[in-house]
Amino acid sequence: MTGYATREIRQTVGGHEYRLRVLSDTQQYADPDGHGERLGVSSAQWSLFGQLWPSGEMLAHLVETIPVEGRRVLELGCGIGLASLVLGRRGADVVASDVHPLAEVFLAYNAALNDLPALHYRQVLWDRPMPALGTFDLIIASDVLYERGQAEVISELVARHANPRCEVIITDPGRGNSARFARLMVAQGFDVSTAPWPAIRAEPPPRSQYLRCVRGGRATPLRTPTTRSSG
Repeated sequence: MTGYATREIRQTVGGHEYRLRVLSDTQQYADPDGHGERLGVSSAQWSLFGQLWPSGEMLAHLVETIPVEGRRVLELGCGIGLASLVLGRRGADVVASDVHPLAEVFLAYNAALNDLPALHYRQVLWDRPMPALGTFDLIIASDVLYERGQAEVISELVARHANPRCEVIITDPGRGNSARFARLMVAQGFDVSTAPWPAIRAEPPPRSQYLRCVRGGRATPLRTPTTRSSG
């Protein structure tokens, strides 16, 4: 893969081991044609998509436990794609999305690495309407509330792409903007609950939690993921 260095890690979710190609470190930057910059991906942010962060790991464990049959699923900010791979392995109708120009390449590579069919991918800029994307029954994301304004951006995206009966799950490592997002979701008719991250790691990040927003039905209880990961 020209312009950047990668390595392979292994991650166990739901008793199944996933092989993942990730960037070797977080200090890399390769945007020779300026595509990433035009999309708003700065040099400081460029490498972030290519790691498995704790919030992404937690999201993968959560979606391993949630019912997916008959539901159309959207992942926002899929990065290397672990949560979408878990859903794909379960037979879910999932659309993985990201803004990073290399996310699609890494997702396709990681699907092949795990003997999974290619996943449906769309490049999505969260603040731009995209009617062709359609609507969904389940929307998932990890660590997308990293700035105060992101609560509005993500809630407006949900308003555009959520079916009347919809569930939203977001893992948050404790950025401090989840309460505002929860209020905006309540204003859209969602029932919102929060819970601390289950102990798949020895020490979850302080104040880490996941938000579960449900509209038009009752949330099915999630099985608590307990398997610790291996990197």
